[in-house]
Amino acid sequence: MNTLLWILVGFIAYSLLATLLRTRGILPEYVRVQGPLTTVHTRRGRELLDTLAAPKRFWRAWSNVGLGIALVIMVGTFILLLYQAVLIVQSPPAPSQVNQPQNFLVIPGVNDFLPLSVAPEILFGLLVGLVVHEGGHGILSRVEGIDVESMGIVLLTILPIGAFVEPSEESQRRADRGGKSRMFAAGVTNNFAVTIVAFALLFGPVIGSISVAPGIAVAGAYAGSPADAAGITGGDRVTAIDGTPVNTTQDLDAALLASSDRTVTAELDGERTTSVTRELIVAGSVAGNPANLTVESGGDPIRVTAVNGTPVYTRAGFEDVVGDSRFARLETSAGERTIPVGAYITNVAEDRPLYNATGATSTLIVTSFDDTRITSSTDLQVALDATDPGQTVPVEVYQDGEFRTVSVTLGENPQDGNGFLGVNIFDGTSGLLLTDFGTREYPAGTYLSLLGGDGGDGAGGVGNAFGGSPLQLVYVSLLLPLASVVLGIPNFPGFTGEIINFYQVGGPFGFLGGGVFIFANLLFWTAWINLQLGLFNCIPGYPLDGGRILRTGTEAIVSRLPVDDRHTVVRTITTSIGLTMLASLLLMIFGPTVLGG
Repeated sequence: MNTLLWILVGFIAYSLLATLLRTRGILPEYVRVQGPLTTVHTRRGRELLDTLAAPKRFWRAWSNVGLGIALVIMVGTFILLLYQAVLIVQSPPAPSQVNQPQNFLVIPGVNDFLPLSVAPEILFGLLVGLVVHEGGHGILSRVEGIDVESMGIVLLTILPIGAFVEPSEESQRRADRGGKSRMFAAGVTNNFAVTIVAFALLFGPVIGSISVAPGIAVAGAYAGSPADAAGITGGDRVTAIDGTPVNTTQDLDAALLASSDRTVTAELDGERTTSVTRELIVAGSVAGNPANLTVESGGDPIRVTAVNGTPVYTRAGFEDVVGDSRFARLETSAGERTIPVGAYITNVAEDRPLYNATGATSTLIVTSFDDTRITSSTDLQVALDATDPGQTVPVEVYQDGEFRTVSVTLGENPQDGNGFLGVNIFDGTSGLLLTDFGTREYPAGTYLSLLGGDGGDGAGGVGNAFGGSPLQLVYVSLLLPLASVVLGIPNFPGFTGEIINFYQVGGPFGFLGGGVFIFANLLFWTAWINLQLGLFNCIPGYPLDGGRILRTGTEAIVSRLPVDDRHTVVRTITTSIGLTMLASLLLMIFGPTVLGG
């Protein structure tokens, strides 16, 4: 039984039990149940609202700004949702992890992108968002002279998913349209304000107090690899190889290539050491590689025992045996294979340097660059780092069974300013991820750079490309929980669990020690949740705030038109827009599964 079915069964069971308790008069009067939704009402706190509402001019000015922002977002969300719905109907996307219905729920452990480990932070952010949202409605109700009947929280079974302020219907009817619009906009205004404050603290002093710890952050070791056999696991940091400090993947490769010994000593976390007995394995592969080898994710690696008849155990040994030869005969646990040796190009972008020189967009292998023999992606990247934009270099490629040399005028790499081919390169040799060590790096520096911090040398291309203005930082932060889909790196769960070992604390909040990570998580998820709440409530559909603002705005416009039944016109317009938004949301949630399956 899948997760969604279990959730549905739980909702039905809860609804039946709550209905039974209500019909028997067991539930108190202040608890009301409708299906899986429960509301808890109270009349306490109204005096506090009156006190907070005292500076009326401030609150009116504050909500006028928020109303303007809400109107812009309402128009934007209407256009976006309608556009997405049309696209889904015309070209239904195939079901994927992103568009699974459960991933539209902000429930850690149910949503594939929200791990259970961050449930406390998400719950905190949700509670903050609900309090400031409904508090805004309550304060502006009193500012505009609207009585408050009750306040309370909304529960989805036992989970708090909302809060509410229940204004008096009679008072609302007496209030002017401008006052009601400000009251409806106050909630999203406060959500956006919390988002700004939380992100400002996060991107400023908090992230400024976190730096990347020395060494290479290990996300895990490939199953059956030398590192796996040596007990190196996710959460470890490789800080040295045979006494040589390493801080980047390039450092690790250089240290391993420099050692001719089969066994090397790896220092972990700067404290302990372990011996790694190396053997050459294929830990990964790209479809269509010339060796026709496939390594399943999480499966056993393919072991390479000899190259051109010579036993090899390390990448250095592999490169020594290959030398200047263009081909290599591999003896592997999956059989013998003969391959051209070079850097495997998975994609050549049109109108970019290599495309302009070759006219090719399909896969190919670079075997020589600027008269330097290329045997791997690392060789090609090192060679590119030594070039300048505008430089013309000879490049030998292997494509469609033959070698040819072309002259390529390099472009400028937008990430580091070096020479640029305009290609995607598969890590490894000839479409095979060859390694004699076997660790997978966690992009600790990239995440810190994306959050506005100093990711150091390990920030990587993604971090360098997106770091920048505050709006860029906010945009990227919203994507981090979906990083595996959008940015091509693992999803960011926050500074939790073993990930904390990849960072160290200092700077303005260094006195908090490990508490900085808790503070950063609370700020990140509070900002993330509040922005989602604000945007969602701006959708112009009843009963959301956007739908209520739409109604008051439509009434104001229609009241100036020469029509007889203004109430019917208003109802027709608002109902039509609301139903359009509902249909668009349903298509976004269920369309890929129903139409694209």
